[in-house]
Amino acid sequence: QVQLVESGGGLVQAGGSLRLSCAASGRSDSTRVMAWFRQAPGKSRELVAYIPWSGGATNHADSVKGRFAISKDNVKNTVYLQMSGLTPEDTAVYYCATGRPPAWDMAEPSGYGYWGQGTQVTVSS
Repeated sequence: QVQLVESGGGLVQAGGSLRLSCAASGRSDSTRVMAWFRQAPGKSRELVAYIPWSGGATNHADSVKGRFAISKDNVKNTVYLQMSGLTPEDTAVYYCATGRPPAWDMAEPSGYGYWGQGTQVTVSS
């Protein structure tokens, strides 16, 4: 079992920044991928970014490239999402997830077996 706990969400004005954290505990598995998803009201859950736990290239959704950055601290077993240049369209519940999704479908939520409880990010205009 793996437990994921997110923190760092909140209310921010447009143009501002936030850093989300996801602390992982439980069974370790270096083959896993760590990811951030988000879900806005009335919309499907979408992949924001992912990073292999063992290292390697990160990947960010086109909508957040150049504004968001995913990173990890293996010592702290924590994954971060640094968000800057926030817009009201970034308002959503942000979820941390981990699993071994197929390489051809990294964005499919069902490929991730463990999820955090989510943290709300609200960007005011």
